[in-house]
Amino acid sequence: MRIRAATLKLGETFIGIQLAKIVESKNPKYPVGQYVTAHFGWRSHTISDGSPINGQIPALVPNFGGLPLSLALGVLGRPGVGETVVVTGAGGAVGSHVGQIAKIKGCKVIGITGSDEKGRVLVEELGFDHFINYKIADVDKALTELAPEGVDCYFDNVGGEISSTILRHMNTFGRISVCGGISAYNETDLENLKVSTTQRSFISLQLKMEGFQVIRWFDRWNEGTQQNLKWIKEGKLKYKETVTEGFENMFTAFTNMLRGGNIGKAIVKV
Repeated sequence: MRIRAATLKLGETFIGIQLAKIVESKNPKYPVGQYVTAHFGWRSHTISDGSPINGQIPALVPNFGGLPLSLALGVLGRPGVGETVVVTGAGGAVGSHVGQIAKIKGCKVIGITGSDEKGRVLVEELGFDHFINYKIADVDKALTELAPEGVDCYFDNVGGEISSTILRHMNTFGRISVCGGISAYNETDLENLKVSTTQRSFISLQLKMEGFQVIRWFDRWNEGTQQNLKWIKEGKLKYKETVTEGFENMFTAFTNMLRGGNIGKAIVKV
C-alpha cells in the first residue's frame, strides 16, 4: 500500500479496498443490493464497469488483511514445527495474521508491539506465546529471556533499530521477510537517518532476507483466502478490527493506524 501510495500525485484518490453495496446497476452479473469488494479507493460512491470487482463473496471474507499470507509466509519464511518466529508490528492486521499462521504451523511466536493492551490481545485471544512492548521493555534483554534458543524466522514490519536488535538474535541460516518500515514512515530528514550496520549478523549467521509484496502472489489470492477461511472455520485463525464511523473521519482513522492506535484491521464504515 505504502509503496503504491508514493506514486500518487496531489489530488488523486487515495488507494484502499472497499466493501461496497450496489445501489444501481445495468450489469446482470451485479444486481442491486449485492455486496462486492474492489480497489475503489477513498470514495463514498463509485461508477464501475465491473472489471475491478473481486469475485469473492464478501460475507465469507473477513476484512483482516485479505492476503494469501498463508502462502507468503511459507514461501519466504518457511517456518517449521518447533522453530521460533518473531513478528514486529504484531498488533496490526498483517502482523496478527502472520503470527497466528506461524502458530498453526507449530512455531513458537513472539509478537513485538507498542502497548500492553495489544500484547494481551495477541497472547490471550490470538494465541501468541509471548509479547514485548518495545516502548517500555529492553527488546534485546527480552529476546534473550523469551527466546534463549534464538530466532529462526523474522517477519519485519518496522525496520529501524528494533530490527537491528532482532538480527543479532537470529540463528544460523535464519530467514527474514521484510514487509514494511513503520519506524521511518514519519521521518522527514531521510538523508540523515541513523542506520545500524547489520552486515556482521548477515555474514556470521548466513542469514537470508527477502522483500515481501503481496502482488507477487496475486494469481493465487483466492487460494490463500480459501485456506484462511478453512482455518477460521476450524477456530485456528481469528481476526480483530478497529472500526471508525463516518467517511469524514477517514483521515483520522488512517493517521491513528499509522500511530499504532488500531488493533487488527483499520476499517472505516461510510
